Amino acid sequence: MSLSLEQKKAVVEEVSAVAAEAHSAVAAEYRGLTVEQLTELRVKARGEGVYLRVVKNTLARRAIEGTDFECMKDGLVGPLILAFSQEDPGSAARVFKDFAKGNDQFIVKLVSVGGVLLGPGELDRLASLPTRDQAISMLMAVMKAPLDKFARTLNEVPGKLVRTVAAIRDSK
Repeated sequence: MSLSLEQKKAVVEEVSAVAAEAHSAVAAEYRGLTVEQLTELRVKARGEGVYLRVVKNTLARRAIEGTDFECMKDGLVGPLILAFSQEDPGSAARVFKDFAKGNDQFIVKLVSVGGVLLGPGELDRLASLPTRDQAISMLMAVMKAPLDKFARTLNEVPGKLVRTVAAIRDSK
C-alpha cells in the first residue's frame, strides 16, 4: 500500500529528528529474512536504545539531509533497514553485529559515525566501543590509579622500617 504525501512527510520528519540526535547510524540489507527474525531484531534494538526503521530509500535520503549522516546518501540502494544509536555510538553496531552472527542473509552495507562514512568492515571496531557507563568506570580507574600508587608508596616506608627492625631482632 502506498503512503500518502502527508504520511511520507511524517516519516521523513520522524527519521530526520532521530538522525539529528543520533550518535551513529548503520544500514543493512535484510533481504531473505523472515518476519520473526526482523521482530527479534527490533526487540533487541529496542532494549539497547537503538531506533530501527525500514524506510524507502528516497524518503531516507531526504530525512538524512542536513544531518551528520548525509554521507550515507549514495549508499542507500536496495532494501535497507536503518539503525540509529540514541544512547552511545556503538549500540547500533553491537545489535547488528550480534544479529548478523546468526543470520547469513543480513548484510551490513553502511556505517557512519560523526559525519564520516566507514566501510562495513569497521562495524566490529564501532561495536567494540565502550558504553557510557563503561567509559566512565574506565576514566575513574585511570584517575584513581595515581592515588592508589601514592598510598602504597607512603605505606611502604613504615612497612620497610618494621621489617628492618624485625630482621635485627631475629639476628640478635
